[in-house]
Parts: sequence; C-alpha cells; structure tokens
Amino acid sequence: MFKAMPLPTRLTRLLLRARAPTLALALLPAALWPVAAPARAGSGDEIVVQAREALRKKDKAALAQARGAVNAAGHPLAMWVEYWELSLRLAEAQPAELDAFFARWSGSYVEDRLRNDWLLELGRRRDWGNLRAEAPRFRMNDDREVVCYALLVQHQDGIDVRDAARAAWHAQKDLDDGCALLAKAMVDARLFTAEDVWQEARLSVEANRPRAARAAATLINAAAGQAVSDLLDNPVRYLAHRGAGAGSAGRELALLALMRLAASDPEAAAGQIEATWKDRLPLAMTATAFAHAGKQAALKQQPQAADYARRAWQLWEAAAKPGTPPPWSDDLLAWQVRAALRTSDRDKARWSLVSRATAGMSAVEQRDPAWVYWRARATQAQAKAGPEGDAARAAADMALEGIAPQLGFYGQLAAEDLALHVPLPAAPAPLTDAERQAPRGHPGLVRGLQLIALGLRGEGVREWNYSLRGLGERELLAAAQLACEREVWDRCISASERTRGEVDVALRYPLPFREALLAKARQVGLDPAVLYGLIRQESRFIADARSTVGASGLMQLMPATAKWTAKKIGLEYRDYMVNDRDTNLLLGASYLKRVLDDFGGSLAMAAAAYNAGPGRPRRWREGGTVMEPAAWIESIPFNETRDYVKKVLSNAVVYARLLGPAAAPAGTSATPLKARLGPPIGPIGPREAGAPSPDRELP
Repeated sequence: MFKAMPLPTRLTRLLLRARAPTLALALLPAALWPVAAPARAGSGDEIVVQAREALRKKDKAALAQARGAVNAAGHPLAMWVEYWELSLRLAEAQPAELDAFFARWSGSYVEDRLRNDWLLELGRRRDWGNLRAEAPRFRMNDDREVVCYALLVQHQDGIDVRDAARAAWHAQKDLDDGCALLAKAMVDARLFTAEDVWQEARLSVEANRPRAARAAATLINAAAGQAVSDLLDNPVRYLAHRGAGAGSAGRELALLALMRLAASDPEAAAGQIEATWKDRLPLAMTATAFAHAGKQAALKQQPQAADYARRAWQLWEAAAKPGTPPPWSDDLLAWQVRAALRTSDRDKARWSLVSRATAGMSAVEQRDPAWVYWRARATQAQAKAGPEGDAARAAADMALEGIAPQLGFYGQLAAEDLALHVPLPAAPAPLTDAERQAPRGHPGLVRGLQLIALGLRGEGVREWNYSLRGLGERELLAAAQLACEREVWDRCISASERTRGEVDVALRYPLPFREALLAKARQVGLDPAVLYGLIRQESRFIADARSTVGASGLMQLMPATAKWTAKKIGLEYRDYMVNDRDTNLLLGASYLKRVLDDFGGSLAMAAAAYNAGPGRPRRWREGGTVMEPAAWIESIPFNETRDYVKKVLSNAVVYARLLGPAAAPAGTSATPLKARLGPPIGPIGPREAGAPSPDRELP
C-alpha cells in the first residue's frame, strides 16, 4: 500500500527522477507534445498537478519547492507554478519581484493574469504611483474593479472621466473597493450628482445587491444608508412609517422600498403605488415604481405584468419630454417585452408595448437578435393595411434579413418568416500546411491543451482563450482544427465560434462519437439531431465533464436521475457507470425521450425540463394563455434555461442538416425550426383536459 510522503519531499524526489525526460520533452516540437496523455507518475507533469493541489490547500512551502522543481526541470508549464506560488503570497510581495515575473513571462496569459491580481493589490494598498504605471500594461482589461482604480488615478491626474466612471460604477456586479472609492471621489468632487447616486441605488436594489445599495445611499448621508438597510429588511414596515416619503431623499427611499416590495409581491407593490404613492411621488418616479412591479410580475409570469408595464409608460410619457428614454435597465425593458409576449395574440396593445420597450433599450441591446426579431414582428403587426403600411413592412423585412444568415435561434426564425432557404455556410478553403502547423507552434495554445490533458481544465481553458485574442479568421480555424484533432471538442467549438467571415460548420458543430450516438438514438426512438443538439449545449462533448452540482458525462446526468432512468429501462446499474460514455448516452437519451413523451412531443418544453426539471415547465405553460412556442421560450423566467432551450433547438436544426435524412427517424427529415417548435402540439398552453396526466415520478 502506498503511503504518501510530505509534498515537498515527494517533489524533490520526482525532480531527480524526472529532470532529464522533462528537458527532452521541452525540446520536442510542440506538435509532438503528449497533450492527450494523463499526468505520468514520476514526471514533471505530476509536479505541476501536485502544485495545483498545494495551491488549493494554500500550502506555501510546497508551492515554493514546486516552483524550484519545475524551473530546474525546464517544464513548459513552469510559469503556472510560479504564478500560483506568487499569487498565494501577493499581499507581502514587493514591486521588484513582480517586475521580474512580468519580464520573465512577458506576453503570456499568466503575466497578464498576475498583473490583474497585482493591480487589485496595489489598489488595496493605495499605491497610486505603481498602479498608475501598471494599469496601461493590463491587456485583458476585463476586471471592473481594476477599471475603477484606473479611472480613479486618471481623475487624480485631472482627466475628466465622469462618463466612464459612472458607467463602470453602475456596471459593478456588487460592492467592491475600487468602484466604491471612485464613486466617493466623484461625489466629493461634485462630478456625480444626487441623481447618479440614486440611480446606482436603484440598479443595486433591482439586481439584489444590498451592500452596493447601502453604500450608494450612504454617499448621500449616513441616515440614507441606514434607511436603505431598514427598507431592504422590511419594505412594508418602512412604507408604513409616518415620515416615509418626506423630502427628496425620502421619495427616493420610498421608491426603493416599493421596488423591494415588488420583488416579493408585485401585486402588493402595485396596490400601494395606486392607493398611496402615486399622489406622493413625482410622475417619473411613479412610472419607475410601476415598471419594477411589471418586471417582477413578468418574472413570476403573473397576468398583470403587461398592464403594469403599460401604466409605467403612460406615466413616463406624461412626465418626460417627448423622446426622453426612461432610466430603466435593459433587463427591465426585456421583461416588458416578455410580459407582452405572454398576453393573448388578440390583445392589440401587446405589440405597442414590444415596440416601446425595445426602442427604450441601449443601442447595444437593441442589436441583440432577440429584440431585432420581436421588434420586427411588432412593426409588421402594427403596420397599416394596404400601401400605407408597405414602408413599415419593408423595414421589418429588412431587419429580419439582417439576422437571417445567423445560425442561432432568432436567425433561423427570421429566415423562416421570410421564407428564405439559407444554406449552411460553404466550407472555407482548406488550410495550408503552414496554416495547420501555426497553432502547433503557438506556446499559449499548446500550454492550454497540455493543461487540459493534465486535468487542469479551468487553467487550460483560460490559457487557450487568452491565446485566441488577436488571431485572424484562418488562424482561428487552424486552432479549432487542432483542438478537434486532439478531441478537445469544447475548445474546437469555442475557437470556431469566433470567426465571422469564414465559418466552418464541421468545426463549429462537430460530430464526435457518431456511431455510438446514432445507435443510442435509434435504440430509444429519438432523433439523433436532437441528441447532438442537447449534448453540444450540455457538455460540449466533454465525456468526463462534471458540473459543480454533480452532473456527469456527455449528457450531464445527476446521480438520482441516472439511477431512476436505469431502473425504468431495466439496466443493472452502479453509480460509477454514469461515467462510462455509452452508458451515459443510453441513460441520457432514455431520460430525454421520457421527458419528451411526457410533454406531448414538445421539444421546447422537453429541453426546458431537461435543464430545469419537469416541474417548472409544467408551471410555465399554465396561466390560461395559449402562446406560440417562440414566445413561450422567450418568456422562460430562468436566464440559463431560456438560453439553453434556444440553443438546443437551433443546434438540432443544424445537426439535422449535417446528418442528412438517412440518420433521421422514420417520418422525419432535416426539419426546420418552426416545425420542431410546433407539431405535434402546436401552440403551448395549459395541458388539455383529455391529455394523459403528467408523469410525477420524473426526476
């Protein structure tokens, strides 16, 4: 029986055994590196894996010894061990040590990632001189707190950063030191107004960021900060207080309390607004209060949601100058669209609400294919009959034509609405030998694949993605092809999805495990295109994928679901079997088929059930309104599930075309999206009285 010795001792002995082979490995051409092999006992690879475990345990001594070992061995991943070792003691590190690291690993992912960490540390130290020097060298520039620190030093240097600072502050995900410090400096300099501060408080309450909301209100005064704590704790009690709503700050606090109440009880919030607060708040604030009641009602799929949203617009248009957009978030406006889509198609006002809400979105959000599609639908529905409406219909068609070539959900819907046959993109010209070899000589891409092969997928994915920055279309195709050849399917898809002009569908929608997958689809009576579409979204074909909640394998099965399905199909099952590729496929396909049957063949509802559990789509179909499937999908209240369903369905259409009719079950073919959405059940609504009862056993 093997007895583990202390990690530093083991690393020393591993180094003595592994130094020569690792040095030889470093001299091999990148294309020959064994990136698909697991870490070998007694190799430098094992030192790297053990060093990562030492990082998890925050074992500084072990990491220090690992750093020396991999550097002495010349291991190609030595920079990662150095990064882990230095990041663990960053609080006591000195600038000279960081400068040495940056110079030694210049241009690498870990250099930029450690610079990110170092900039945060410099901000916490209030070392503005070093932060001022380092911030321009941060290439990714993807950390909001670092952005706020950098804007702060620019403000200190007399640069007008008001607009950028406001945008960064409003975009923070939760309270952080950098953005809080920047906001205070801007308020102290009277460059942020009270309206800016209250807008941050509203955005924070809307996003359920209580710490950020309290911090924002405290910039007004300490009493306002305490009041936010009180109203977040109990909005009903706060609103009932005799002094609530007094003065300008009091009105802002009352609005926050109404927003907080709406999050738990939209109907109660709307009742309070109508009965009391519409007479005590300015029209614009009353409009915002109703807008938030509408958003929360839409999230809960309550039928009043669209009425609250219309009331909000009515009040806003009465209060504001014509053409002035309301200060409502893109997310709030998106939920107004979804509220409208859940109303009856006989409701003539539904499309007016869609038009208003999409027009109020930011310019960036308006370009999202979802809102391009629904705004075009609204334009068509509201166009006047005859020649008077021709211009509006032409504008709607032009908008749909703009997204129709896209392979995603709304691109496919737009193409079908226009009766366009959009062929799959033609394969690009074959890569030349030089183009094929280029990624094999790219240190970052090779390191990414090597890290993934060692089981350090998180690090490998970050290294890989960083290395794709700045690559041209042909270079991205070559990187994708390399990943596919190494069967690292998720990185193949990721790289190929970055191309715009040259789209290689075979790389973007690969067909791994084809024979096994087709066999399992035939065995359970499932369209293999649907199975491919779901797996591409679930695991990106990572056979050993394991989620943070315990889902496993290609089809990301939870242990209880795997066990239940095995019992239903009569498979003698042990827990370890879920990690066997073919067993995972059989169990996942069998479960999906049972879910599909339970929802009367509706792929939209079955995909939602696979992601969120069958109980939720059963609730989401209720409410009395019969909806077109695309509208039902867009109104799904879970962001992850909504995106998931769209992608599974659009993936299935592409895979059906790639597989061809020979692979499809009898009676089906390369079915377009709307046919997959509609038949056999047509519109989605409450389960019909004569339909079979739902299978309550489905996990």
